Amino acid sequence: MPQQKVLFIIPVYNEAKRIAVGAYQQAFVFYKNIDFVFINDASTDKTQEIIEGLANVYPNVFCIKNNINKGKAESIRKGVLEFLSDTYIYVGYLDADLATPFKEMVRLLNYATENPHKKIVMGARIKLIGNKVNRSLSRHYFGRIFATIVSQIVLKTPVYDTQCGAKILEVDLAKKLFKDPFYTKWLFDVELLLRFQKKDIQFANKIVEIPLNVWEEKGNSKIKAYDFFLIPFQIIKLYVNYQR
Repeated sequence: MPQQKVLFIIPVYNEAKRIAVGAYQQAFVFYKNIDFVFINDASTDKTQEIIEGLANVYPNVFCIKNNINKGKAESIRKGVLEFLSDTYIYVGYLDADLATPFKEMVRLLNYATENPHKKIVMGARIKLIGNKVNRSLSRHYFGRIFATIVSQIVLKTPVYDTQCGAKILEVDLAKKLFKDPFYTKWLFDVELLLRFQKKDIQFANKIVEIPLNVWEEKGNSKIKAYDFFLIPFQIIKLYVNYQR
């Protein structure tokens, strides 16, 4: 664990029935040098009540509420813009359902600390002998098709899993990459890489994907069938805007 403080951003939307309060409480106590900020994306259930209760008890927990639903991309961006300061050395983000456990996030963080030339450390959901990556076949195959398109057409750089919700970024880079609004709602992870690519021709040497030891698909995804239908159009939108 780094000695300097780290910020973890957790976007939440109607998570009252899924948020594992006990797991969060353990993390808040154990990881004293990590600040946790929940971004409530205009939830309509009791999510705000739960996260406010946690913030009132633990000094390293904070919460922000969007007045209107803005989506995951802009929620994380809001957390970066409002909370990130020179106090922190790294910023990470993860899904509220803890599909990626805190222990895995800290493993990514430790890698970043030990390899400071890597400015982005990305978790990758690769099912290997000895690990516990549980993902439905349909999502796995869709992910492989999506990754192939992104790698060969959009980024023109090999990447296995842009959409894993577990990432660690060096603070100065994060400030630059999150400065402007995103073009897409669900593909902002790809946009981050495209923005890095435009800023640094050697970007691929400064990013690493780390296979996760544990990842558990929780179900009840916020991405609906309609969103999947829009993904090809969003890929085209990214290609057009970032190839200019």
